[in-house]
Parts: sequence; structure tokens; C-alpha cells
Amino acid sequence: MNTAISAFLDQEGPVLALDIGSGTQDALLALPGCLPENWPRFVLPTPALGVAARVRALTQERRPLWLCGPVMGGGFAPALQDHLARGLPAAATPQAASALHDDPERVRKLGVTITENRPEGFVPVLLADYDPGFWNALLACAGLPRPALVTAAAQDHGVHAGTGNREGRFRLWHDLLLSSHGDPALWLYDTPPAPCTRLAALGRAIGGGPVADSGAAAALGALSTPEVARRSDGEGVLVVNAGNSHTVAFLVFQRRILGVYEHHTGLVTTAALLRDLDEFRRGWLPDEQVRAAGGHGCVMLDLPAEAEGFRPAFILGPRRELLAGHGAFIAPHGDMMLAGCHGLLHGLALRHAAAQDEKQEY
Repeated sequence: MNTAISAFLDQEGPVLALDIGSGTQDALLALPGCLPENWPRFVLPTPALGVAARVRALTQERRPLWLCGPVMGGGFAPALQDHLARGLPAAATPQAASALHDDPERVRKLGVTITENRPEGFVPVLLADYDPGFWNALLACAGLPRPALVTAAAQDHGVHAGTGNREGRFRLWHDLLLSSHGDPALWLYDTPPAPCTRLAALGRAIGGGPVADSGAAAALGALSTPEVARRSDGEGVLVVNAGNSHTVAFLVFQRRILGVYEHHTGLVTTAALLRDLDEFRRGWLPDEQVRAAGGHGCVMLDLPAEAEGFRPAFILGPRRELLAGHGAFIAPHGDMMLAGCHGLLHGLALRHAAAQDEKQEY
């Protein structure tokens, strides 16, 4: 096991790492004194799909529903739209409504009544990206210990007044890249940026543990792979996470992230993606060109000549077949679906090691 992760777990105790995507929620219970290959792991439907199932059940029963709880991923929206299309009532608290759209008027136009109080006869449907009762029960049934710390990743467009979600989300990437100077240990948030309401709600739900964007967790997961880290020490490498909803690519040199590219997976063909990535790794890709094609954009720090064009490509993510034959598929500790979870642990270990170094200096 990586000595930094081992030292972190020895001090912290069991850590539950969650990567909540649009299709699955991937979980890893890291146990002190246990090889990473033997850590318990789960790949389950994402929580939004569970909400969708409850909505569909109420639709079949022709019962009105009231969404309540914090903002979460909005993957249940199609089920709710079908409920409304059948002429069935739906209501939501302001916090729950923001899972559908940040603009309350857009939610009302769907036919959803926004109210803090449950209307009489409406069945409550609780929203949550993380349910501690579920996880405690699941771990107990499996004979596993409760975690001493929970850390989690999810994709958060953020709330951006006066601009669209795509531009706003990429501004978050831009600010993170510049403020961290590419240090991936700083890509985990104890306090997320103010626009990231979903990550803030997730952080509260897990008890205040660190949170990160799923793309950042994937980048850290790639860097937790010794082959990728070592290769980046000598030359620049391209890391691509082809997710179910978003494809995010990173330029990495000497274990630091120097560039970010993001597009919607469903809007880009393999040929178009390869063209973008070729220009991206050379530092030629205009941000405006990506947005004009429906993506979020790209941003880069100064790219050193020593990076040599970031030619080696390392690919992960559930849609990685899009780039089959155009780079090496990687799977941290043998499990590609858990890359984000391993990334969260890698980031926490980096932070822990840096803190220990600071203590020794004083």
C-alpha cells in the first residue's frame, strides 16, 4: 500500500469514499492494515435513480408527491416530468426544487408548486445524495465497521447568476486551477466555493468531511496510479475521464495539473474528441471553440516545453471505449469504477503528508 495512505488511515481509521455519478455511486471502504485490493467496495445505482423509482411508484398509484430535503443530482427529473405529464400534482421545497433547476420560475413552469410545507395528501419524497442510515445499515449487514470519516465527490454545475451553467461550471475549473497552481491536494474542499450548493449539501450530509468534484476525483485517481505519476515526472501526460455525462481531460506534468478540458460525452464523437484533445495537449485549443460545440471549455496554465506535448494518454471512466486504441486504459488497484474513490483517498493522503511535514518544520 502507498505509505502516505497507510499513515493517513492509521491515524484516521476506516474511511468511506464515495463517487456519486449520473449512473452509479461507487464506494470504497478503506481499512487500516488492509491491502487496497481487499478493501470492501460497492458499485450501486446513483441515489437520483432511487428517487426516480419512488416517483414512478407514486405515478403508478396516481398519488401527488412533495419533494423535500437538500439539493442533489437531478437524474430523477425525467420520472418527475412523466408524473406531471400524466396530470398528477407535484410540489417541492425551495431546496429540493433547486435539484431540478436553479431558477424557481423554471421549476414552476414545469408544473411544480414550491412550498416549504407539505400540502395535505401529498406523499413526501426525500432527496439526498448521501443517506447515513442507508450506509450504516448496509455496512452493518455486511459485518463492516462504520467509517471514522466520509469523503465524497459529485458533479456540481454550481449556481451562477447572470450566466449559464456551462460557462459558470468552467469558471469554477478555471478558478480552481489558478488558485491551486495545479496542486491536486488542494482540489478537495473542506468548504466548497459558494456557487457549489450541491457539494455544500453533500459535505453537510457526510458530517463535514472533504468533498470534491467528480472530475477532480478522477484526476487524483489517475495520479494515484504509480505508472501515471512516474511517467508525469519525466514528461507531460494526458489524463482523460470519459464519464457517463461529461468527459474531462487533464494535462499533467510532474504530478501537477496544468490544464482542464470538459465536454458533454453525449455531444462529442470519437473523431471530434480526438481533434480537441490533440489541440488541447499542444496548448492550441481555444476555450470558445469548445463552448461553441456544446462543451464547457478548456483552460491551461503555462505549458513547459519539457512536457513535450503531453503525448502519453491515460484513459479511464465508464465511457472509455470512446477512446479505445488511443491511449492506455488504467484502473487504480485493478478497478476502473473505483478510480474516483481511490483519488479521494490519494488527495487526503497528500494533504495529511503535507500537514505532517509542516509540523516537523516547527
